[in-house]
Order: sequence, then structure tokens, then C-alpha cells
Amino acid sequence: MEHKRITIYDIADRLGISPTTVSRALRGQQGIAKSTIKKVRSMADEMGYSLNTLAAGLRTRKSYNIGVVVPQIDRAFIATFISGIEEIANEAGFNVMIYQSMDDEAKEIRNVMSLMSSSVDGAIISLSMNTKSMDHIRLFKAKNIPLVMADRVADEMDVDKVVIDNFEAGYHATEYLISLGHDYIAHFAGSPERNVYRDRKDGYLAALKRYNKPINPQLLIYENLSEAAGVRAVEKLLILDQLPDAIFAANDTTAVSAVLHLQKLGIAIPDEISIVGFNNDPIASILKPQLTTVDHPAREIGKTAAKRLISRINADEEMDIQNETFTLKTSLIIRGSSGPVSIRSEGKVHW
Repeated sequence: MEHKRITIYDIADRLGISPTTVSRALRGQQGIAKSTIKKVRSMADEMGYSLNTLAAGLRTRKSYNIGVVVPQIDRAFIATFISGIEEIANEAGFNVMIYQSMDDEAKEIRNVMSLMSSSVDGAIISLSMNTKSMDHIRLFKAKNIPLVMADRVADEMDVDKVVIDNFEAGYHATEYLISLGHDYIAHFAGSPERNVYRDRKDGYLAALKRYNKPINPQLLIYENLSEAAGVRAVEKLLILDQLPDAIFAANDTTAVSAVLHLQKLGIAIPDEISIVGFNNDPIASILKPQLTTVDHPAREIGKTAAKRLISRINADEEMDIQNETFTLKTSLIIRGSSGPVSIRSEGKVHW
């Protein structure tokens, strides 16, 4: 015998509320109390209700799909970022379509074109390492598709953004190394095209200047921040007349690679060179010694971006919602890769 399909009208009847309220609660729309959302979703689960996104899409002219374009899915930061997006999107009844640019501008443009042909309701984008033109990003506004840029953003684009203060993080990471007595500090930087790497580099330079430390262009090494980049950057330092006594790397992938390569060459970490990374990837706590690094709130960036995008998608078209930049907090996780040995300690420094 075929079971009757449960509808929002059945849930509304059981709870004594309107079908409209049930529909809005199931999608987590604004204006519905959290207690009501919890009650409706609990009853929906109890009654075996499943959201029919196709039928809902026909009624509302929505696809209930969100497009996400990221540089590389296999990076720990990106994987956690996507997880945060999916957590919020799935709760609100949206599917997530993921595209990766592989840090290539041409592929990113193709991703955006494919995303638009899929009739997504909105998109979240973190730019590739070498993207210069914003023409494909401007298409979202031209086609009236809500867009949130996250982490790697374009300063010139007037859209919603979710970021951290990369200048401040870079400044304090360098200041911490200076506080340990280091004078000759190198920086492994990413592409200056991207706000995140440009700002981390500027923070590094500002700290050196503030504390009257030498600024040597040979200690500022631009790389693609891959695993191989850590080896290449170390080799560039080895040909200098004087090795740096500390390194601040713009991501953990390159920092870990540098630690392993230096150790292979017989250079002790942190006895001879202290190293600080960025992101707090899982590998940072596995490395020996464990990596001092800036904790980058990837999951919260993803969740904040998804919440903002869904609120845009669900908003009344007549509402004039001003674009905002959401800046999340970071912290420095102090571990064994930095020190003089005599004062090394585990802990967290906040700013």
C-alpha cells in the first residue's frame, strides 16, 4: 500500500500554524523565530517530510542551488570553508554546487560561466591566485545574481565580503617573532594580486619598520605557496650571505615544507631558524616541532558567507540591502617551531 506523501499542510495542521509559516521555517527565512524553526523541523522529521525542491522551485522561481567557486578543494582551509557553507545552506534547504579554479584565472572564468548556466540562486567566490580581470565577477550584478566574496576578495568590487584583517595578522605574527629577539626575518608571500597575501606582506613590512628591523628585498620571496614553493623559497635563502633567523610564511603548506626541507639540511628548528605559518591547518599540530601559526577561522568564514547569501536570496526584491564587509577575528597559536628554546611555550595569543 502506498504511503501518503507528507506536505507542509500536514505539518501546519499538526502544529496549528499556517502553511506559509511552515514553509518559511523549513527554509530558515528571516522573520521566523528560532524556536518556531526548531519546532517545525522537529515535526517534519517526526512525520517523515522531505523537501521537494523541484516543486518549491517551480512555485518560487528558485533553483535552491548555490554556486561556490574556490581555488583548490584539496587545501585544508578550503575544505573547512566549504563545510561551513554546506552546514548553513543545507539547513536552509539549499544545495551547494562546488567549482574549483585550480588557482587559474581562465578556469575561474569558465567556472563562473558554468555556474550561471546552471541557474544558481546565488554564489560565493574566493578568487584564484592570479585573477586580474573582474569582468566575470561583474556579470553577477548584471544578471541580478546575489554574490558574496570570501577570504580572497577584490577590494574594488562593491559586493558583500567576508574576510579577516590580514594586515593585522601579518603585523602581529612578525611582531611576535621580533619579541623573541629575531632581527633578520624572511617572508614567504603569495601573489600581490590577492588581498590576503598583499595585506599579510604589508603587515610584515609595517612591523619591521615599527621596530627598526632591516628590510631586505631578498628576504621577501613571492611564491605560489604550494608544497614545492617551500623548498624553492628555502633554496633562495641558502644562497644569501646570511641566513634569516626567522621566517613568516603566508600559509601553512609552505611553512611546513620549509621546516621539513631545513631539517633535511641539518638546520634546527627553532634553534637556528624560527618559523610561523598561517591558517592553522591540521598538519600544523602534527609536525615536529609543531608549527606556530595564525588561526584562520575557515568554518566561520564559510558559515557567515552562506548566511549572508541566503538572506540576500530570500529577501524581498524591493528591499535595498547595503553591501557589507564582515571581518572575523584571528589569533596566533604558539607552538614549538618558534622560540629561543629556553622560552618556548604552548599557548594562544589574541589581538
